[in-house]
Amino acid sequence: MPHIPTDTTILSLLAKHTKHPTFLFEVASKRLAFINQAFEKAFNMTTGTEVSPEELQQVVHPEDREYVREAYKRLLEEKDGKEVEFRAQLPGQQVRWFCLTPYMAGDADGKVFVVGSVEDITASRQYNDYLKKYSAKKNSILHLLAHDLAGPLGLIGSLSEVLAEETRQYRSTELNKLVELIASTSAHSVAMIKDLTNHEFLETTGVDLIKRRVNMVEKFKEVIEQYRKSEGEIRKTFVFEPSSDTIFAALDDAKFMQAINNLISNAIKFTYPGGIISVRLQERAQSVLVEVEDNGVGIPEKFYDILFDKFTNARRPGLNGEPSTGLGMSIIKMIVEWHSGEIWFKSEEGKGTTFYIEVPKE
Repeated sequence: MPHIPTDTTILSLLAKHTKHPTFLFEVASKRLAFINQAFEKAFNMTTGTEVSPEELQQVVHPEDREYVREAYKRLLEEKDGKEVEFRAQLPGQQVRWFCLTPYMAGDADGKVFVVGSVEDITASRQYNDYLKKYSAKKNSILHLLAHDLAGPLGLIGSLSEVLAEETRQYRSTELNKLVELIASTSAHSVAMIKDLTNHEFLETTGVDLIKRRVNMVEKFKEVIEQYRKSEGEIRKTFVFEPSSDTIFAALDDAKFMQAINNLISNAIKFTYPGGIISVRLQERAQSVLVEVEDNGVGIPEKFYDILFDKFTNARRPGLNGEPSTGLGMSIIKMIVEWHSGEIWFKSEEGKGTTFYIEVPKE
């Protein structure tokens, strides 16, 4: 545990020149031994104030208090602090997001302190949420386009082959060129759709994992609502069932939701018109369970053991001829494992498939 001076002169000098709220909390006496002006202004407290952890938590949003309480307990037990993101409800202000960076320290007299700084990350979270919201919408739309266009374009390509056979008897060079143009254009369009969706999904694996505390219910709603807007066109019903209104977990939400998007896209490809695709979120004590269920064609048993492998025989075109990269399930598994999670499935041919993902909250 680091050593700190018994007086706060050095701390005062350092803290004076930082815009972030900075504090020194004495664990035994439960008092704020030092706070800078930024802390006073942000939380309406003064140096020397005797305050218990419970009182400090009064400024924390009610839904985040248990999370912050557990983080404080871990800090005291492990002596090694981790960044803690939480919401604060300050009098007369809107809810704001803060990132607390704490660590343990001791002085020459054996006193133990929690030293840390707090950063207001409201603006950066709102900006990131805005970008990721529309990124999730974009990915949903791409999957829908792949489903809606790849099938008909593939059918046009097949019909053009029949048309070529039927028109060959007329020995018309001009007519043959037109039929060939239809065939090549449809094939090129299918390839373009395939390349676009592949690129978006594969791009996910080329970026570092950056986890943050997010409300999974909110993120899933954004994705499901996008699919629901196209229920009429794709002739399937989407159901979303969270166990509560807010379920928080530490995720790289951009990558994780890309994996969920891909699971939903697979469900669309292998479910007949009129089918139901259900997505569920269940909060557990230390983890969150995600279920993506369809009542489609199911997965043949011979593919069970190789489903998550790369470029296997388990890759199949969708019911409308939608293409498969042979990489989708392996990348989904990789993203889940990056989050220290697990993925598995249950399936029965002719009845449907359910994929399960369990990820830790922390």
